[in-house]
Amino acid sequence: MLSDRIEAKWIDAFCEIFERCAVKPGDTAAILSETQSRALNVHLAELALLRMGARPFHIVVPTPRNRQIVPVRSTGASEAIQRLQPVVTALQQAGFVVDCTIEGLMHAVETPEILKAGARILVISNEHPEALERMVPDTALEKRVRAAAKMLRGAKRMRVTSKAGTDLDIDMTGASTVGVWGWTDKPGTLAHWPGGIVVSFPKSKTVNGTLVMAAGDINLTFKRYLTSPVRMTLENDYVTKLEGEGADAMMMRAYLAAWGDREAYAVSHVGFGMNPAARYEALSMYDQRDTNGTELRAVAGNFLFSTGANEFAGRYTAGHFDLPVMGTTIELDGVAVVREGVLQDVFG
Repeated sequence: MLSDRIEAKWIDAFCEIFERCAVKPGDTAAILSETQSRALNVHLAELALLRMGARPFHIVVPTPRNRQIVPVRSTGASEAIQRLQPVVTALQQAGFVVDCTIEGLMHAVETPEILKAGARILVISNEHPEALERMVPDTALEKRVRAAAKMLRGAKRMRVTSKAGTDLDIDMTGASTVGVWGWTDKPGTLAHWPGGIVVSFPKSKTVNGTLVMAAGDINLTFKRYLTSPVRMTLENDYVTKLEGEGADAMMMRAYLAAWGDREAYAVSHVGFGMNPAARYEALSMYDQRDTNGTELRAVAGNFLFSTGANEFAGRYTAGHFDLPVMGTTIELDGVAVVREGVLQDVFG
């Protein structure tokens, strides 16, 4: 286990990311955390902001009770604020928000209201800072992610295939696309660190085919490399069959069924990782408490397939899987952007 102590190098890394977020001396900055947040990251955020001459303040809320029937991990939809209006108002007025909640504000119900007021939010993923320091983003990554997002927004079709048997067809017409390179410097925007991911939320009844996860692919809700194949049949966005004989398929079936919610079986988003600093083997290098798995989402060339909520298709659920699939070929209108798991040089 890594030691949870303040290191000067980690303050440096936090300063670098905040500088990219356009934090200036005298700026106010809210550090949002909850009682179960990683205290080390909260402390590092404070020290970095103070070093930069900013004026940080803390908002700490109690971690709420889990009302779900199953443990919840890596959803990106923090429930920590609990719709407390004084908290929302303070975040709106802060200008810059450092989000250190466990699940993050990406899909939290309060986030649109905070962003609409002009605040910008940096979600610091619940990783140990040893991982964060390796993945401080740069301008080159920003340019590639922007180019990939533009390509996805203009695409009409995505096809995903693999030697393992994947053959997915996705109608991209009207899909909402988000590119995250690791920082945000514009009012009313949100980013997360680590970054290097581009994802699209397809419209309703647009995803059909077969997704085969092979041994070595990843279930990030379980923080686990698969040891046996899992085969999913998708019809009009929904997983209608989930086949496999090993523990991986058994756990996925049980977890999905536990929600008692058909929407948990639906497609949330599709996309791919673009960060050359993100390592596929990283999940094996950390204790489970020391990783949130964002690095695995960003591994260059992985097909990032997710089930669960998709507001752009009118679907809402707390059930969520993030499933980085390696070794696929991803084509946008016939142009290969990933070939057998290798990100192609088509983004400049």
